[in-house]
Amino acid sequence: MVASLDSRLKAVLAARAALEKQAEDVLVIDLRALSSVTDFFVICTGTSTRHLDALKDHLEAQLEQQGQPPWHVEGPGPEPHGSAHPAAWHWILMDCGDIVVHLFDAPARTFYQLERLWADAPRLSLQAG
Repeated sequence: MVASLDSRLKAVLAARAALEKQAEDVLVIDLRALSSVTDFFVICTGTSTRHLDALKDHLEAQLEQQGQPPWHVEGPGPEPHGSAHPAAWHWILMDCGDIVVHLFDAPARTFYQLERLWADAPRLSLQAG
């Protein structure tokens, strides 16, 4: 059995996994002093629907390797009736309990402005260490 990661380490693991797949503007927000819903938000931007899907898959795999799979994933919608193409994904939310990962395309990230909503929350450095 894999030992449980503390929420800070899990958030950093998710952020670094996103960086491995070339996510843009990766940010970790520490909500522990401001919210009882979750400890950290990991926010990043993907460049296309395929990129968002690849980010989601990679993060799920990395978290599962640590015995910390997401509880629930929201975002990939069903294909429109009669369509051969999946619906566009603009925001994928990965609820991991003590962390929540937000994978946005650029327009959705600009529109929802989670960084601004949580402007008082500290940011974690993703530098080695």
